[in-house]
Amino acid sequence: MIAVNRRKFLGAGAGGMGLLGLAGAMPAWARGADILAGNARKGLDEVSGPNIDLNVARSAFATGNRRGGAIAVNGTIPGPLLRLQEGTTVRLNVHNQLEEDTSIHWHGLLVPFQLDGVPGVSFPGVKPGETFTAEFPVRQSGTYWWHSHSGLQEQAGHYGAIVVDPAGPDPVQADREYIVVLSEFSEMSPHTIFDKLKKGEGYFNYNQNTWTDDYPLSGEDRRMWAKMRMMPTDILDVSSAAYTYLLNGHGPLDNLEYLFRPGERVRLRFINAGAMTFFNIRIPGLPMTIVQADGQNVEPVEVDEFQIGVAETYDVVVTPGAQQAYTLVAESMDRSGMGIATLASTPGARAAIPPLRDPPLLTMADMGMSGMDHGSSGDAGMSGMDHGSGGDMAGMDHGSSGQSEMAGMAGMSGMQMRDTSLLPPDVKVGPGLDMVSMNPVDRMGDPGIGLADVPHRTLDYRKLRALTPHREGRTPSRRMEIHLTGNMERYMWSFDGKKFSAVSDEPIRFAYNERVRVKLINDTMMAHPIHLHGHFFELVNGAPADRQPLKHTVILQPGGSAQFDLTADEPGDWAFHCHLLYHMHAGMFQIVTVANPDGSEA
Repeated sequence: MIAVNRRKFLGAGAGGMGLLGLAGAMPAWARGADILAGNARKGLDEVSGPNIDLNVARSAFATGNRRGGAIAVNGTIPGPLLRLQEGTTVRLNVHNQLEEDTSIHWHGLLVPFQLDGVPGVSFPGVKPGETFTAEFPVRQSGTYWWHSHSGLQEQAGHYGAIVVDPAGPDPVQADREYIVVLSEFSEMSPHTIFDKLKKGEGYFNYNQNTWTDDYPLSGEDRRMWAKMRMMPTDILDVSSAAYTYLLNGHGPLDNLEYLFRPGERVRLRFINAGAMTFFNIRIPGLPMTIVQADGQNVEPVEVDEFQIGVAETYDVVVTPGAQQAYTLVAESMDRSGMGIATLASTPGARAAIPPLRDPPLLTMADMGMSGMDHGSSGDAGMSGMDHGSGGDMAGMDHGSSGQSEMAGMAGMSGMQMRDTSLLPPDVKVGPGLDMVSMNPVDRMGDPGIGLADVPHRTLDYRKLRALTPHREGRTPSRRMEIHLTGNMERYMWSFDGKKFSAVSDEPIRFAYNERVRVKLINDTMMAHPIHLHGHFFELVNGAPADRQPLKHTVILQPGGSAQFDLTADEPGDWAFHCHLLYHMHAGMFQIVTVANPDGSEA
C-alpha cells in the first residue's frame, strides 16, 4: 500500500506477438518446469529520481488458494510505482534477468517512438541478461502505468503504476492519495489460458444459460440465442474460474486497507492493469468524484459507480464521513468475482461486503441492432439503413433482464448476423469474421455492460469534459473508418478482417500534424479497449470542440461505434491494438506510422 501527502524489427517482434514456437524460448512454467524462485511480495514500492533501475525476474506468487509462476519487477507484484516529475528528465534502466526477451511500454507517456517499448514495432526487445535504458524528458503529468509488451508476460505480473506530479499547482487538491492497481492472478500460465480459449472461447464462462437456470429469458429468447449459436452471458473471455482479482497485488482475503481521517479529501488513482477484466468500481455509501481520465484532468463528475476498461485510468476524490469504514468493491463485469479493499478510519475497521450481483445479459444493442424496427417480419425497417450512422439508444429498454427488446426476434428469419454487404471494400471477408453489426450506433452514452439499469449514478463518456480548453482547434481534414472484427468461436481477432501477421507491411499512415476523425465500428459482441500508442486523441462525445476529453484508450461497446479526433504530431511507428491481452495476441493489432515533419518515414 502506498500512501503519499519498422519495420526493421518486425521479424524480432513476430515471435513475441505470436505463439512461441520453440520450447526453449518458452517460459519455465509453460514447459512444466519446477518453480525455483521465491515468492514475489504483494504491493508496490515507490521509486523516484532521475535514474531508476527496474529488475525483471522470474518469481512465484500466491494469493488465497492459488499459487503459480509469475514475473516480478524489483521483487513485487505489481512492480514499483514510478514517481516522476513533469519537466525533468528520467533514465529508466530495464535489466532483464529472465531466460527470454522482455520489454516495458510506458503506457500513456509521450516518449520518442524508439523508447516506446514494443518489440517488432519500435525496438528489438531486451535480450536475457541485457539492459535497455530509456531516457526521455517528462512532458506531462497525471496517472499512467507500465507493462511488458513481450508475449504474455503482462498477465504474469509484469506491470506497475506511474504517477507524474505536475510542474505547477495541481488542480486536484487532496489531503492524501492512494494508488489502486487492478489486476488478476491465475495459477495457470497465460499460454495455457490462451490455448484453452483457442479450443473453446467459452471455456471459462461458468454463467452459461441452461435448462434449469433462472435467467429472465423466455423460451422464445432462448431459441433465438440458440439459433444464432450465441450466448447472452458471454461477457468476459476469462472469469473468476481462472482469476483471483487483485488490488495492489492483494486478493480479496488479504484485508488491504486505505486509512483516512473523517472529512479528508482522499484521492484514489485507479489503474486497470488487468489482462482481460473490465471492473465495476463502487464504494457503497460514499460518492466518488471523477477528476481525471487517462491522466488528463476533466471537469469533476460525481458518480456512485463507474466501469473501468483494461488499460484505462481514472482518478477520483472521495470524502469519507463519520462511518468507521467503507468497502471498496472492484467487481468483474461478468460479476463472477471481485477485488476488495477497505477505507478505514482505524486499523482493522470493516464495513459490509456486498454480495455479487446477478450476471448481466447481452441485449439487442450488443448485437448492433440499436434503433431498428424489431417487428416479426424480420426485415421491416431495415431497408435504406445507413450503416455506421450515428444515433443514440433513447427509448431502448435495458432493464435487468436485458431481453425485453428482443420480443418477436425469434420470428426474424430474414435477419443475418453476417451481412457482409454492409462492410466497406477494405474489410477482408473470411473465416476470421463471423458477425457484422447491422446498425452500429454511437454508444458513448452507455455506462458499460450491466450498468444501464442500476439505480444509482454511473459514468459514461458523454459526461466527460476536458478541464481546460485545447489549443488544437482545427477541423479534421480527413475521415477514416476502422472495423473491429472477430470470430468468437475460433478465437480470431482483427482489424478490418485482417490479423496483425497479415497487415504488418500495410500500416495505417498519417502525415505529420494531420488532423483526422477516426470512426471505430465494433462488429463483434464483445467490448474492446482500443489503445493508440504515442498520442492522446479527443473523444467526439458531444462536448464543445475545445473541451472534447483527451484519452489514450477508448472502450468500444459491443455492436456500436465511437469516434475520436487525432492530431498525428508524434513521428514514428506506433502500436494500435485491443488491450485485451489475448485479443491482441490473436491478431487485433496494427501499426500506425506518422511521417516526419519533412514528409519522410521515421
